[in-house]
Amino acid sequence: MSGEGREERAQEAAAIRRRWITLGEGLAVVAVIISALTLWNNYAERTSSEAERAAAEQAADARAATLTLKGTARRDGKQLDLAPTRAEQTIQSQSIAFPTALGIAPIGTAGEARIEARWFGEALKKARRATGLSDRPKGDARLPVAITTRYLVDGDSHSEVALYDIGYALDGQMFGGAAVRLRGLSLIAHSDETRAPAQLEKLWKARAAKAPARK
Repeated sequence: MSGEGREERAQEAAAIRRRWITLGEGLAVVAVIISALTLWNNYAERTSSEAERAAAEQAADARAATLTLKGTARRDGKQLDLAPTRAEQTIQSQSIAFPTALGIAPIGTAGEARIEARWFGEALKKARRATGLSDRPKGDARLPVAITTRYLVDGDSHSEVALYDIGYALDGQMFGGAAVRLRGLSLIAHSDETRAPAQLEKLWKARAAKAPARK
């Protein structure tokens, strides 16, 4: 083989080696890119999952820290047993504030969450007479109250102030002989210690202003 042929073959072999090196480098770059994209995708998925889990935990904490009460009438309507609507909440104590028209100081409970008709029945009947409310209300009548509740969630202490309506009926023909029978409890609005007293008075006065004439 002539020297010129050997040189051509050497050049061709060198060119082939360069092509293989270039291809290998390209494949290596592609592998690095794929690896980087995989790592980023895994990181993004993990970050998203952690954010979703944190958001879910915060939402659960917020729900647990918001108390809504339910009331169950017993003893022929003489008492409402109060309980949280969420099983993870445990009531420790309560203070029930009434409209000032009833002339009753807030009443507190500890351990046994409840509202008793005897606490305010007579005062309520007098306040109804004073405001001209009918002694024969149609259906259940409503008494707004502000309830401050201290309760536990997973061992952590919380406090909640909310306005509720006590549903009640007057059994009897006239105020003097009528008995206040408690029916249930319904949430009006969540509030706080600063706003609740004024909101309670506003509710009572607004309803008294709309009272139908006594018969």
